[in-house]
Amino acid sequence: MSIALTTHERYMRIALAEAAAAAAEGEVPIGAVVVGPDGSILGRGHNLTERLADVTAHAEMQAITAAAATLGGKYLDDCTLYVTVEPCLMCAGAIGWSHLKCIVIGTPDPKGGYLAATSRSPFHPRATVVEGVLADDCRALMQAFFRSRRR
Repeated sequence: MSIALTTHERYMRIALAEAAAAAAEGEVPIGAVVVGPDGSILGRGHNLTERLADVTAHAEMQAITAAAATLGGKYLDDCTLYVTVEPCLMCAGAIGWSHLKCIVIGTPDPKGGYLAATSRSPFHPRATVVEGVLADDCRALMQAFFRSRRR
């Protein structure tokens, strides 16, 4: 007797296959899939940080970039992201900016996930943060830009 997979389980299995591909390449085994409102897979990815020597080459970033390219635009309204491990703060930001409608997470990441990061600084513990340099100029530029866009 076979048990029918739920929609979430079906797409999470595809994300798990991406994670297995990452592991086979010596990458941290995390996989992600972006699914459109019609159920089509718009983008998929797994960690490529070692191969690309790029700390931003996380599975979620790869899947979001691929989905945006498929759709021809940066917003993924009405799409769902399936990711095997709770996204880090960087990926959570990209997920937010891409307007994904639903995020399905396989397992939490209590050390590196976005929930852990919200209780501490997202920067490296030995990093120095300097704030307020030319703050008025920076603020004025942003305000002028958005003011001109609202007209």
